[in-house]
Amino acid sequence: MIDLSLLPDGGVGWLDASGPNPQIVLSTRIRLARNLTGHAFSLRASDADRNGVLTRVAEAAAASEHLGRAITFALHALERPDRQLLHERHLVSKELAALEREPSRPRPGAAVLIETPVGLMVNEEDHLRLQAMVSGFALDDAYAVLDSVDSELGRLLPFAFHSEFGYLTSCPTNAGTGLRASVLIHLPGLVLTKEINKVLQGLAQVGLTFRGLYGEGSEVVGNFFQLSNQTTLGKAESELLDHLGRIVRQVIEYEEQARDVLLKTAAGTVEDKVWRAYGLLRYARSLTFEETMNLLSGVRLGVGLNLISGLSVYTLNKLLIHTQPAHLAAMEGRQVGDPELPMIRASYVRQLLHGETT
Repeated sequence: MIDLSLLPDGGVGWLDASGPNPQIVLSTRIRLARNLTGHAFSLRASDADRNGVLTRVAEAAAASEHLGRAITFALHALERPDRQLLHERHLVSKELAALEREPSRPRPGAAVLIETPVGLMVNEEDHLRLQAMVSGFALDDAYAVLDSVDSELGRLLPFAFHSEFGYLTSCPTNAGTGLRASVLIHLPGLVLTKEINKVLQGLAQVGLTFRGLYGEGSEVVGNFFQLSNQTTLGKAESELLDHLGRIVRQVIEYEEQARDVLLKTAAGTVEDKVWRAYGLLRYARSLTFEETMNLLSGVRLGVGLNLISGLSVYTLNKLLIHTQPAHLAAMEGRQVGDPELPMIRASYVRQLLHGETT
């Protein structure tokens, strides 16, 4: 069984609701794609190449001031439930954890090195995916942390770099800076006022994209969206972050306006939706994960509108993580597919909400 207590914050410090705009923006993530010269890129790499990359990265991390105490999880040595646990905490991608199909194991050399708030995914689509995740809407803070780690690793490792095209990556859309920035944002107001499609279409027109709760390829649940930049080539890091920041601030403003409209034009309907969601979470005896996410969305909206008091955003964030299948299974010593998990989930939600509001 994987021991996430080895991490100072369990790998979920990004959900502590301490950052700016925590009621609307859960977290900010910055990711940098890097490859090493002298090794075939991951999609064409042999097992020997991947293991060689992991060895070089581990040696560099050990010599690093920022990563010298990083915890390493060798994914190819972990069973599927442990890999799913890391994925549910947003520490590894579904692809690196090999969760797409069963039976499947990660390739040799697949690993994640974590020194909160920074994580290094090794041998995913690129040799290295460096990421920093922080609470709330804090692009500059997340980038400052990651830039320091990137600069240090760049002195210890031979990153593949071209004077014209910048950092070289497996997918051309990541070349240049190799930077992808994203925010995990909650937009129930725009969904309820039916303005969400207009906003999402506007994102595409200004070079941004949206994804679901787990990023690329995932579905939108609970009105949680990941907003991020689409291209990395031809612009400096500061330009990419400034552009995303300006657009996200606009989206936050649109969401706040939508919530004001709901209170002015449909206050009774909104209150009923919020309290029905809260009542179901407080008293339901069986909950699916998708149902839980949708109900949490209603309660989170109620907290944001000051309709529900005495309930912290941190508690709602904690429920977002710990009601996922692998987390519940690990907590109860069960299998991820156990048919009793919906009952266990409902019991866990009741206990947490009862403790918060008594």
